Amino acid sequence: MSAGLETLVSENSIRDADEVEEFLSGQLRCRWSIFDRPVLVAAYQAADDPDRLAGIDAQVDAQTLATELREGSIRAGGALLGVHVKLGTANAGYYQSMVRQALAPGHNTVIQGLVWRGSGISETAAESISAHTFCVGIIGAALRLGIIGHTAAQAVLSRAHPGITELMAAPCKGLAEVSTFTPQQEIAVMRHETMSHRLFIN
Repeated sequence: MSAGLETLVSENSIRDADEVEEFLSGQLRCRWSIFDRPVLVAAYQAADDPDRLAGIDAQVDAQTLATELREGSIRAGGALLGVHVKLGTANAGYYQSMVRQALAPGHNTVIQGLVWRGSGISETAAESISAHTFCVGIIGAALRLGIIGHTAAQAVLSRAHPGITELMAAPCKGLAEVSTFTPQQEIAVMRHETMSHRLFIN
């Protein structure tokens, strides 16, 4: 998944490491910190309550407007959940059965909260892992698209850390306040499905 980056690169809206870094910073502030992070924390805290967890999952589904983002999140969540079912992670099995019965969609951030709590990871560590994997996903897409090299990728990731620390120092929003405002990215994802040549699923 490229989170719309493939479209933006193909349209020459993002062309180099500096622009990748700018895109990543915007995604962290206007997507991860006000949507993914609150969802992750809520799912982590609801890991022992399947009905509450399914409600969080349904909210994510309703607030993820772009089809490719929604489908990509469910695909990634299903893969992660499947691994943890095999590992015997607490609560993974029952939630997989709910997803298979269409009682919950199984979005990736919700599954992360569920399985990371079941793995004994602290809530703060889960937030840090979430931010890190969010960054690595975008930077990895930029690498595969050929607009950034490995050294520059590591530099961009390193420079993202102080911003992540700052975002995590702020109180986490509640589910009633979650939102996202990344119109350039969401429109790019919506246009992605009409591209004739695609490396990524969104």
